[in-house]
Amino acid sequence: MSIRGQQYLVTAVTRNRAPWFEETAAARLLCRNFIAMEKMGAGETLCFVVMPDHFHWLLSLSGKYSLSQTVGMLKSQTARAMGQSIWQRGFHDHALREEEDCVQIARYIVANPIRAGLTTNVRLYPYWNAMWL
Repeated sequence: MSIRGQQYLVTAVTRNRAPWFEETAAARLLCRNFIAMEKMGAGETLCFVVMPDHFHWLLSLSGKYSLSQTVGMLKSQTARAMGQSIWQRGFHDHALREEEDCVQIARYIVANPIRAGLTTNVRLYPYWNAMWL
């Protein structure tokens, strides 16, 4: 069940873990689509990171669309723009509890490229954004 104003951490993976987002154009497209979802009124993007074969997205749901609709629209828009089906079915979501610190979770999310060995400094990795950082 989706709750208006609830903060969710969403992870979605590419089909067969194919590294579609190693390509700059594809990674930038997905980044733009996070912003487009906000403009469509789906919710407020608090943080995201695009990894070669998946993304993590922290958002506050607006209630205009369900979480499933919101993630489905993001994945659909990205796949359509890329001209092919790129996503594994479904996604993983976690509704943040009141005691969870959003800023700490955002820091953990944007540090993913460091932990994955893609960069030594998050400032050098171009495919992320966080409203606090």
